[in-house]
Amino acid sequence: MLDNIITLLMLVMLQAILGFDNLLYISLESKKAPIEHQSYVRKMGIGLAIIFRIVLLFVLVKLIGYFQDPVLHIPFENVIEGYFNIHSIIVLIGGVFIVFTAMKEIWHMLSFQDFTVSSSKSKSSVSKIITMIVVMNVVFSFDSILSAMALTDVLWIMTTAIIIGGLLMIWLSEKVTDFLTKNRMYEVLGLFILFIVGIMLLTEGGHLAHLKLFGEEIVPMSKTTFYFVIVILVLIDIVQGRYQKKIINAQSRNKKED
Repeated sequence: MLDNIITLLMLVMLQAILGFDNLLYISLESKKAPIEHQSYVRKMGIGLAIIFRIVLLFVLVKLIGYFQDPVLHIPFENVIEGYFNIHSIIVLIGGVFIVFTAMKEIWHMLSFQDFTVSSSKSKSSVSKIITMIVVMNVVFSFDSILSAMALTDVLWIMTTAIIIGGLLMIWLSEKVTDFLTKNRMYEVLGLFILFIVGIMLLTEGGHLAHLKLFGEEIVPMSKTTFYFVIVILVLIDIVQGRYQKKIINAQSRNKKED
């Protein structure tokens, strides 16, 4: 029994660590909804995603071989070649979508003019946003579920870890969204982190497909590298913000002296 409890705690920690990128996506995606529906969107999206994660867990336990067996072969040697399975295709599609979403939102910020109102002029429908949160949550869940299956074969432990991780995600998503709402300048940082998440998914999907571009095999970005890049981006943002404040204060003093 003690071993099961320890394994459960390890899986919950694993869900929290691997779920950071998903959490950021949920917080940014929910901001597209009307303000009065944003909290509902996050809770409903994550709640439905928990159910789909549990379903996916049972599917993977029974049909793991079908997800790993190649279903598509690209044979163009020394240009592009790979053996794609269902797992790699899902991860690659998720990566492409995340990169596209981040670039679209960054472009929207650059072209936006009126900062006195919310930057999302046309709010998306609640059902559409919930659907996207659920779909991307399932894409992100492959890593955590496969890691859980490597640690234990006890279904109730894995299911309980998914539920607890989902409840933690609901609570943390509210905190992250509140922070981004009060500090809108960090939305840019969040979008670039989201862009890196997309790149990480693309490299992971390419690795799963044994994809080679011009004879070079795609190497997956490790979680350690991902978190290191995030720390560097945050530090750059902090230093740049403080430096900008010093410049503004210096300019203000010079104007007063003149």
